[in-house]
Amino acid sequence: MALAAKLQLRQSQSLVMTPQLMQSIRLLQFTHTELEHFIDDEIERNPLLERAEPQDDAASDQSQKIEAEPQAATADGDWFENETQWSAEAISDKLDTSLENLFPDDPGTSERLGPDLTAQWKSASGNGASSLSEGIDAGDMAAAAITLRDHVGEQVALAFADPAARLIAADLADGLDETGYLRGDLAEIAARLGTDAAAVRKVLAVCQTFEPAGLFARDLAECLSLQLAVRDRLDPAMKALVANLELLARRDFHALKRICGVDEEDLLDMLAEIRALDPRPGMAFSGGASDAIVADVEVRATNDGSWTVELNAETLPRVLVDHIYFAQVSPQAKNQAEKDFLAECLQNANWLTRSLDQRAKTILKVASEIVRQQDAFLVHGVRQLKPLNLRTVADAIGMHESTVSRVTANKYMLTPRGVFELRYFFTASIAASGGGDAHSSESVRDRIKQLIDEEKPVDVLSDDAIVDMLRESGVDIARRTVAKYREGMNIPSSVQRRREKRALASAGR
Repeated sequence: MALAAKLQLRQSQSLVMTPQLMQSIRLLQFTHTELEHFIDDEIERNPLLERAEPQDDAASDQSQKIEAEPQAATADGDWFENETQWSAEAISDKLDTSLENLFPDDPGTSERLGPDLTAQWKSASGNGASSLSEGIDAGDMAAAAITLRDHVGEQVALAFADPAARLIAADLADGLDETGYLRGDLAEIAARLGTDAAAVRKVLAVCQTFEPAGLFARDLAECLSLQLAVRDRLDPAMKALVANLELLARRDFHALKRICGVDEEDLLDMLAEIRALDPRPGMAFSGGASDAIVADVEVRATNDGSWTVELNAETLPRVLVDHIYFAQVSPQAKNQAEKDFLAECLQNANWLTRSLDQRAKTILKVASEIVRQQDAFLVHGVRQLKPLNLRTVADAIGMHESTVSRVTANKYMLTPRGVFELRYFFTASIAASGGGDAHSSESVRDRIKQLIDEEKPVDVLSDDAIVDMLRESGVDIARRTVAKYREGMNIPSSVQRRREKRALASAGR
């Protein structure tokens, strides 16, 4: 049979991962700070985007608020101004795909949020960007943080007059890690600089006198020794203790007393001095100012016993599309390139506003379902935290599991019991010994911690004993699981706890 070429027409459907869809996916998992930075960049690139000024909120406060009743969410309110409503007419025909492709299971804003919840969505207010010339005081400008390299470099310049020694010290400073430890090999440093190891050790001895004490140490024992030497507490007994840190980690106090030649009271004093030292002296220069946690969702109790779930207005950026400016500049476009640029700016601006709108609604829906599922936790505490996974929430709100995973990443919820990451409410399931409802792993951890905190010095609980007590209370758990949870909470074994309690009891007498 002869081979021949022929044409076939085939029609199929597929989801194309367009730049707009990728942007919407990224917006879902952005934190509040990351979202603010992203919007600032978009406003700088797109002349049709601007932040809503505070006065824009006063005129249309009622039209900016969306309140979802227990049975259905309102569909006539919206997060954006009327002139910024997304519509098919406002977007160029060049739009390559639809946002519904990202949320194929989302039926829209009128979907029910749940029969047992009252969810309120308040628009952001007062989040507009003010001019750089307004409200900036010289006292508000933070000085640049001093790095570890800068701090050490200043001391090197003062400590060494010889250029050769200063060169060696600078090379040693380059070998410091963020904790202040020297990770380089002295022989390799000497060979690289063309000098002998004795000269490098001499320079290192001077560098180890720098502030803060403990810099340029090559291991933990040397770091502690340098700090004890500055305090004039590096006596023979303390040297023996520092040289046997592995026994200290195992809480083998009897062996330490014998090696150091001290009694229990002196050993406890020595341990208190060790705890007062800084095992990572360089970390004071490694980090900048940390961002405060801002809750994305707020949960409050109502008078009828239900819960009000609303988005935090401070985490909802207000972005407007300037259609007036677009109408003014569009007729002045001189060529096709300028027309395409304006059309693309309008398309991207409308897409961004709708993506932010959908992001806020999705966070609200996921948080509302979490509150519905974990109602007992909000009322009674961690002991009533139910086992929950992403699929359960996704099926309940009609979304894909991956969407719920992105929404719960780095998002926080403010509840009457504190601020919790949304991922906190998703815990593994531990079976009940009597065939009842399963227990949350987080509640079991809390129960283990309570049992250990309440144990007496003469009756330290082993892992097997904890297993028996948990099974009596209806938790079917294995001993290795108890050990894993205990180690995850940095609680030592029963043998180590017994040694420590005996030592403390002897010191008390």
